Amino acid sequence: MRALRIALDTTVTELDLPETGALSAIRDHIGATDAVDQGLYHRALLHIHGGGRAIGLAQNITARALASAWRGMALFPTHGPVIVTGRAQGGEAAGLDDGLAQHAHAVAQTVRETLGSGAHGRPRPTRRP
Repeated sequence: MRALRIALDTTVTELDLPETGALSAIRDHIGATDAVDQGLYHRALLHIHGGGRAIGLAQNITARALASAWRGMALFPTHGPVIVTGRAQGGEAAGLDDGLAQHAHAVAQTVRETLGSGAHGRPRPTRRP
């Protein structure tokens, strides 16, 4: 089953999850020993570490930007690595389609470019004549 792992450093990695036991594999990929929260965004599921904030994992700004783009509004922060899968009719995880995967990669690239430009909360030096 095609999925993506969005790391804290904005890296997006393609995954091939097993059809049987996908949730266990997702738990392993995000480092959760118990709770994995799911958010439905667009036609995708974002699988988020259930205790990420409580244990001090950093915010995943790429996953937040992606979820916000898909929802059309700014959303709450996510903490730790995130797995993105498709969503089957019954609501369970399914393989991610090409269009959503391409969009996730594009959002990650935009976040990387934004962070690299210095436009992430720190004022840039201004030139004085």
